[in-house]
Amino acid sequence: MIDLYSWATPNGQKISIALEEMGLAYNLHLVNIGANEQFAPDFLAISPNNRIPGLVDHDGPDQQPISLFESGAILCYLAEKTGKLMPDNPRGRADVMQWLMWQMGGFGPMLGQAHHFTLHAKEKSPYGRQRYYKEANRLYGVLDWRLATREFVAGTDLSIADIAIFPWTRTVERQGVDLLDYPHVVRWRKMLINRPAVLAGVQVGAAARAETSKMKTEDWITQFGGAAK
Repeated sequence: MIDLYSWATPNGQKISIALEEMGLAYNLHLVNIGANEQFAPDFLAISPNNRIPGLVDHDGPDQQPISLFESGAILCYLAEKTGKLMPDNPRGRADVMQWLMWQMGGFGPMLGQAHHFTLHAKEKSPYGRQRYYKEANRLYGVLDWRLATREFVAGTDLSIADIAIFPWTRTVERQGVDLLDYPHVVRWRKMLINRPAVLAGVQVGAAARAETSKMKTEDWITQFGGAAK
């Protein structure tokens, strides 16, 4: 059995989407980052960087438990464990890995900075917004270019690269991005959210986050999960 420690954020939803797509059974443990639960000692034992998600696989290598943190590492582990969402040839695996690293090193962190200057900065910073909105649009341009010639990010099949990137594209209102400028991203995004397993993964923990933010569940899902231009 797998224990997933997560919250309904893009990084957390990467793992719930992957687990749903892979058909793996798991127990969900919500870690309310708004209430600083990520600093609890029990969670730090799994994720010492005090960031969600964390995962414990009680049937790990050699049938021994293993705990992991960092969403990219968890995705790679699950793909290796199941043989799913990762090509079985070296060239295909390299393609998936380079786009996974693109997300981990750029698409996620830069969009996260855009979120910060949109929602959380204590002082308005036109420079901060301009800097990260510009970078967000550059990155969406890279993704749109990539998707112009292939159905999925790494070719003809869904992979952990798509799953890593997708959740970050659902909060464009925080990123200074107009999705209509990126038609190939729009097509890909609609295709993914219409997959039952992806939608199920997006909704994991949505009710709890909606309750804590005093937002109706259906409104939260519409804003962050189901509304695709």
